[in-house]
Amino acid sequence: MRLLLDTDILLWQSASSAEKEINWGSDVWSLFTDLKDAKQAFEAVLSKLEERFQPEEIICCLSDPQQNFRRDVDPGYKSNRRGTRKPTGYVALCDWVKDNFITVTKPKLEADDCMGILATKPSNVGQTIIVSSDKDLKSIPGKLYRPMSDEFLEISEAEADRFFLTQALTGDQVDGIAGLKGVGPKTAEKILGNRPTWEAVEQAYIKAGQTKDDALRQARLVRILRWTDWDSEKGEVRLWTPNTSHTKNT
Repeated sequence: MRLLLDTDILLWQSASSAEKEINWGSDVWSLFTDLKDAKQAFEAVLSKLEERFQPEEIICCLSDPQQNFRRDVDPGYKSNRRGTRKPTGYVALCDWVKDNFITVTKPKLEADDCMGILATKPSNVGQTIIVSSDKDLKSIPGKLYRPMSDEFLEISEAEADRFFLTQALTGDQVDGIAGLKGVGPKTAEKILGNRPTWEAVEQAYIKAGQTKDDALRQARLVRILRWTDWDSEKGEVRLWTPNTSHTKNT
């Protein structure tokens, strides 16, 4: 069994935990980080995971720091986060992880996408556990461990597809994805009913005065990539398009 680690989150948490304030007096303050503390915090989490799951290996999945394919879909993606300061020492900690652990980064992808692709690669199915507290990973079929709630889930393909369609309706405010105005999880549940289909999502957008293209754009933004969404030979994203798995009843 391999663990696919949402390393972006762990890097942020580890660097933040090591960040300290100094008051120099006369209203002068500064921040500093002892990187040794951040490294110890990172390694402590990995040790707990190794003790619990005894994995064959832990693969640290990281986002491409330079580019993101979702900004090609919508330039406003994550615009609400622009200007957010990273914890002191974050970049140095990231470099240390790349030098000392097994890492995976793919061009224009986020860590979530790397985990989703690896977990759904045919030869890996049933052989991986995604480790992330990000709710978005509920849209990936397979095993998911959520450290913050100590929750272990086994997600079927039907459950993953339903969560994806739900997010296509609700969006994701954390990432600046609007979704359909006024639609939260409860309303989305009513729209999808017991037999969720992509057509139900499209019709909800049309009823609200929007278009099928609006619905598709939102779906592509919230979609955490699976193996079928990635061209491994070209190293390119295959943008999600409605197909039989989402137009038939699930």
